Amino acid sequence: MNLLAKFLKVLNSEASPWQIAIAITLGMVIGLTPLLRLHNMIILFVVLFLRINLASFLASFVLFSGIAWLFDPLMNSVGEEVLTAASWQDTWITLFNSSLGQLSQFNHTLTMGGFLVSLLLSPIVLFLSRHIVVQYRQRIMAWVNKLKIMQAFKASKLYQLYLTIGG
Repeated sequence: MNLLAKFLKVLNSEASPWQIAIAITLGMVIGLTPLLRLHNMIILFVVLFLRINLASFLASFVLFSGIAWLFDPLMNSVGEEVLTAASWQDTWITLFNSSLGQLSQFNHTLTMGGFLVSLLLSPIVLFLSRHIVVQYRQRIMAWVNKLKIMQAFKASKLYQLYLTIGG
């Protein structure tokens, strides 16, 4: 619940819709692939280094981890198809004979399938999540702010205290 509250606070904040959308997309990539993989460690480093919105990233990671659990058989099949494709065998042999290829663990069907599915979905999730954030701010947040009870709450000392402490 705390994560959801933080995510809603981010949606209502002044954070850029692109910043939130990028966090959601990176959370999706980590959520759809097995956790302890080289590409996930790189993404985690980028998230922490570039000040990506952590609440959006974590909420997305949790959501897409649940989705991945449901679609693991499909992603496993995708990975198996790609790794057993005859035309790619020389590429995989060369990659997995290198140290970086072994560290990547892309020779595992679930890792390869989840990574490919997340790469294919990334542009869609990026633009769709940005659109949803913009629409939320224009429609839902604006509607809530127009409510009399919200206007009364924002005029209260409790809200002012909230802004100074948690805002």
